[in-house]
Amino acid sequence: MLAVLAAVAFLSVLALLARDLTAFTAPRDFETDNLPWNLTLVNSTHPLPDDFTVSTVELSNGQRVDERIAQPLEELFRAASTAGYTPCVSSGFRTRDDQEQILEDRIESYEADGLAPQAAEREARRWVAEPGTSEHELGLAVDINDALGNEGLYDWLAEHAHEYGFIQRYPSDKTDITGISFEPWHYRYVGVEDATAIWQSGITLEEYLART
Repeated sequence: MLAVLAAVAFLSVLALLARDLTAFTAPRDFETDNLPWNLTLVNSTHPLPDDFTVSTVELSNGQRVDERIAQPLEELFRAASTAGYTPCVSSGFRTRDDQEQILEDRIESYEADGLAPQAAEREARRWVAEPGTSEHELGLAVDINDALGNEGLYDWLAEHAHEYGFIQRYPSDKTDITGISFEPWHYRYVGVEDATAIWQSGITLEEYLART
């Protein structure tokens, strides 16, 4: 169990280290105000409003997600289990305070490494999403890992997650669009129809919304 927890913690650290937010090149502007809940766009150029709220439900391991995605997530996990994997959500919904704490912790870490306060804050903001711009605050994003460390789960998810309404949010070849480096564990619920269209086209949510 300690080995599993250590592996999950390590992957969470990798998720933070993968975020070079200075590399983001936003696609052209497009209307996002009237999107349905499942297509809400959250990134560095489309932050959540300060008064955003969401009804969440607690998963068996204590993580939380938007209550509307609990059933499709359960169905996805059931299919992954049938395929021989042991999926778990290592990170789900985060409050604004949670995201702020992650940023503060990273700043303190850089200061402990010897950076001056301003330099530490600048470096931390390169890698940690600004509070209000993380998809985890939306409640529709989950970091999915295998509890036994089987990385084959990532390939399985890449091929099958869309069947349950989830997309791999940060593909390896789309960093210039998403602003986030490849995260094979980060999945976002958009609904089966939209997820299938995105998967078949090999595009990101940003590109998909710009087309519609």
